[in-house]
Amino acid sequence: MDALSSAAYGPEAALTLLLPLGLLGVKYIVPVSAAIVVLLAIVYISYRQTIDAYPKGGGSYTVASQNLGESVGLLAAAALMIDYILTAAVGISAGVGALISAVPSLQPHTLQLCLGVLLILTIVNMRGVHDTGVVFMIPTYLFTITLLIVIGVGLFHAVTSGGHPHSVTPLPVPPQATAMVGAWLLLKVFSSGCTAMTGVEAVSNGVMAFRDDTRKNAKITLTIIIALLMVLLIGIALLCRAYGIGATNPNGPGYESVLSMLTRAVMGHGGFYYVTIGSVLLVLALSANTAFADFPRLTRAIALDDYMPHVFMLRGRRLLYSWGIYVLVALTATLLIVFRGVTDRLIPLYAIGAFLAFTLSQAGMVMHWKREGGHPWRMFANGLGAFATGITAMVVLVAKFVEGAWITALLVFVMILFMHMVKRHYVRVDIEVNLDRPIQPAQLQEPVVVVPSIGGAALQRRRCHSRSRCQMTFAACTCKPPTCQTKSARTLTGLSPTLCGLPANAFPGSKSCSRLIAMCCSPWWITF
Repeated sequence: MDALSSAAYGPEAALTLLLPLGLLGVKYIVPVSAAIVVLLAIVYISYRQTIDAYPKGGGSYTVASQNLGESVGLLAAAALMIDYILTAAVGISAGVGALISAVPSLQPHTLQLCLGVLLILTIVNMRGVHDTGVVFMIPTYLFTITLLIVIGVGLFHAVTSGGHPHSVTPLPVPPQATAMVGAWLLLKVFSSGCTAMTGVEAVSNGVMAFRDDTRKNAKITLTIIIALLMVLLIGIALLCRAYGIGATNPNGPGYESVLSMLTRAVMGHGGFYYVTIGSVLLVLALSANTAFADFPRLTRAIALDDYMPHVFMLRGRRLLYSWGIYVLVALTATLLIVFRGVTDRLIPLYAIGAFLAFTLSQAGMVMHWKREGGHPWRMFANGLGAFATGITAMVVLVAKFVEGAWITALLVFVMILFMHMVKRHYVRVDIEVNLDRPIQPAQLQEPVVVVPSIGGAALQRRRCHSRSRCQMTFAACTCKPPTCQTKSARTLTGLSPTLCGLPANAFPGSKSCSRLIAMCCSPWWITF
């Protein structure tokens, strides 16, 4: 959904930067969109190779870490986390922008509407993945069908009128030109338009979610998404040039989205218009589902490597990685508040994270195929993808640096530092809890009960108290699979220890309290 919905704000982001050129600027949207479509095709071919190589999911962090080293993997992780947060913020703000286009009187309440949508979206996502998929399916189909109808009818009118169709309803008059065309301006326009490509990686991230054959179904889905996105981008660009539709000032009164003007121009201001804008609103707002689905999975993967707090590995009541969702919601709300829910203010921060992740992922795939051997075509495809997205990432960073890309670059640096600090903490913890001497059962004394630090701890304590009259000290044991590590643990009579790597009778029980050395294979708890 995220990849398709980006067609609603990508062309508008490019047209907004063409405002200083007046009506002349509208003519440049077609070549800019064509360049984006070519880049999109390259990325598509590259990610097909990623799906083949990683049938259980090949996100940028996984691919970069396994093939380019942990340091590069952390760079990809930081960029991807920021990209997911901005995906949620931009999707919500663009959706509210569509609503304001249909009901201009709501413009003063933009921020409140954005936060309200975020709250609703959080509640829907916390219901669980199955319920979320059902909710999101209908708006996605409606969005795609209505826009394809608008593009089809509009192109038909353009062809039959000799390239000069008449708008059904009056359109805003483009402003007077105040600048000349230049290479720097076109580079900035291209970098803004590249936001239409964000979300392409989502399919390769979630390959395991598809039915068998997972690779085949994932590639079919990716093909359909990319083909539809290409049609939407080119169709919107051609109709904007044919009807002379440019962007309006998103920070001023009377703002109207490009899709709203396009729909009015082709289909009028009747019922179809409101159905189309309603579907745009829903799909843009709900496109944040990509972030809600993938951000918690990403933070869990990083936490498994000890670079994020282990709390991100915990599943909540509905088997969701709840802490990932909590953090995503908090950071998204912060962005919306700081930038007042205006999409144009968020766009300069966007795309740099996505393209940095694209580049590192494709570079990692080149090393993967090199190590595998015998895949020259796959190496070329991923190498071309890495080169193209790397150049684009540099263009986006330079073109948008002053306008806000510096914030993204700074956040990437800060997040990498934070992940290194977390890693050092867990290294110190492992050193503290590791045994520095052989196990000596005969010397064990003084009972101490090891219980989970979270979830079920109260139940364990009650069981222990009911089965022993000894004075007990409670402690928590944490460790990480797949390596079993010895942990100093103690239990009491009446509870049968499940020991990793030791026979069940290694520490025979007695009617008195006895001390045990347990070995933990499960993260966060010892199994009794």
